[in-house]
Amino acid sequence: MQAQEILKQYWGYDTFRPLQADIIQSVIDGCDTLALMPTGGGKSLCFQVPALMSEGICIVVSPLIALMQDQVLQLKNRGISAVGIFSGMHKNQIDIALDNCIYGDIKFLYVSPERLQTKIFIERAKQMKINLLAIDEAHCISQWGYDFRPPYMKIAEFRKLIAPVPMIALTATATEEVKSDIIGRLEMNNPQTFQQSFARANLSYSAFKEDDKERRLMKILQNVQGSAVVYVRNRRRTQEVSDLLNKYNVQSTFYHAGLNATERTKRQESWIKNQVRVIVATNAFGMGIDKPDVRTVIHLDLPDTLEAYYQEAGRAGRDGEKAYGVALFNQSDIDGLEKNVQQAYPPIELIRRVYQCLGNLFQLAVGAGEFASYDFDLIEFQRRFDLPPTNTYFALKILEIQGFLQLSEALKSSSKIMLIVDNRQLYDFQLRNPKYDSFIKLLLRMYGGELFGTYLSISEANIAKAFSIPVNEVTAWLQILEKFDILIYDKQKDKPQLTFLTPRFDLRELPLQEMEIKNRKERDLQKAKAVKHYMEHHNRCRTQLLLEYFNEITDEECGICDNCLKKKRESKVENQDQEVEEFIRQKIKQLLQNGAMSLQLITQIMQPNNQSKFQTIIREMIANEEIKYDEEGNLI
Repeated sequence: MQAQEILKQYWGYDTFRPLQADIIQSVIDGCDTLALMPTGGGKSLCFQVPALMSEGICIVVSPLIALMQDQVLQLKNRGISAVGIFSGMHKNQIDIALDNCIYGDIKFLYVSPERLQTKIFIERAKQMKINLLAIDEAHCISQWGYDFRPPYMKIAEFRKLIAPVPMIALTATATEEVKSDIIGRLEMNNPQTFQQSFARANLSYSAFKEDDKERRLMKILQNVQGSAVVYVRNRRRTQEVSDLLNKYNVQSTFYHAGLNATERTKRQESWIKNQVRVIVATNAFGMGIDKPDVRTVIHLDLPDTLEAYYQEAGRAGRDGEKAYGVALFNQSDIDGLEKNVQQAYPPIELIRRVYQCLGNLFQLAVGAGEFASYDFDLIEFQRRFDLPPTNTYFALKILEIQGFLQLSEALKSSSKIMLIVDNRQLYDFQLRNPKYDSFIKLLLRMYGGELFGTYLSISEANIAKAFSIPVNEVTAWLQILEKFDILIYDKQKDKPQLTFLTPRFDLRELPLQEMEIKNRKERDLQKAKAVKHYMEHHNRCRTQLLLEYFNEITDEECGICDNCLKKKRESKVENQDQEVEEFIRQKIKQLLQNGAMSLQLITQIMQPNNQSKFQTIIREMIANEEIKYDEEGNLI
């Protein structure tokens, strides 16, 4: 089937967007390909279409569980077989998913970069017929990028195990340094590089210095109707701002990673379906959210980098209609940019201490714990080991960046169960344990025979209602059946998960890359200065400033950002002033055609509104020899 036919059959489009067809052809030709396309530019199609054109499976490496889950769901909704393997999944669930990729009809397998390093995945991948390796959010491989992920640097090693397979790397934001890093660290072979302009013709960027940001926020939402996202820096602010908007009858909800999975999904869906107009969120919100009709993205707090700002503001106007990306800031915000970077890099001694405390918390022996996942309560961890709150969080983030651990928020997926016995074994168990007979029969009535050998999503609340018992009793019964080896119960996790990516090191041998941490801090400071430069610049076109940051130089102005509009207004006023001045000059000349006149008389006749300006025009006309004084002191 040709690319055009696949596009029409699964996505309903007649034509590709600019560059999509060229990128797809490059992949079909077996070339390594680097694709840089702005947010909303349709990057996913660039690997999904060619993968569907070839026999075999496409492995997609992606950094975020939410992003993977969203794309898997979208593919399934289009009738395309896809599966994702996420941290926190039960080992049996992972085993089944990998078997389906080898022996089933799965076309897309989504995994995190960490997963590529596991022995079980490597051995199974060798048995798969892989037609393409797609690296999404490829900027994560670069230490010059804004979201560096060390496990991305192991992708090249994995590729050698499955060669020869073409590779496509995709990202929305990359400077020249990052592009070079992507190609080098992925060891791409003579890659074809495609870059769509980062300019967004329909998106108007603005940055306003405001003492009362909330008042300006209300004004913007009154002036620009439609769906909106408001980004703030911390969780507390999301609720405060949302409550303020609701108080003034602007339907709003708030979103942050601290909400449980069910609540996050509920709020996100209510916003996507336009049941609420505004969602106030931290930067935990937005990645993988495909809502085309967002009219406004407002930053009430400044992001740390221009890459992040471009990504977040770029969630507005994906439908191609006029949209606005507005940043509101005050002097405190500007001063805080550099301060935030300093805070994000705690002393090396504290980082080492936090690592030691984690090992003690989970009672891990040196050399143990690789890829072990645990529920992790950060507040309790800090309290138990008397650790400083803010610094501890950033110490964990550095340990994550350095590849020792991974922190993931609560998974959005529901609880799952699978029966691991056959019909006869289950029947024998029910005869020997009549206490559980009615509960097992209820599960089979509600979820059917597919429970045998297949993970199915369940609702403990629905089971509790049907069985007339409390939800916590349903959980207890399922856990008992799991202990009897009747089923596997993969309970929905409400707490963040901490996963050790390496065996535990002895603290004296912990290989922290201290120079890399120092260099990264310096780069982050430079990025903070770039944000400051962008926000405080009042003359150049905002799009030009952003494009220049991404090494795309253009003389063309967008014409719709705050600076461009200000220039237009000033030019209009200047033109009007010139027209008034020209009228005054012609009027003076007309008066003097009747003979010499004193300056006082001319002034009395014309009665200028601006006396100073009038006198300036007279002086300029004399200097230009358009008029002059005669011997009697009159103008001629």
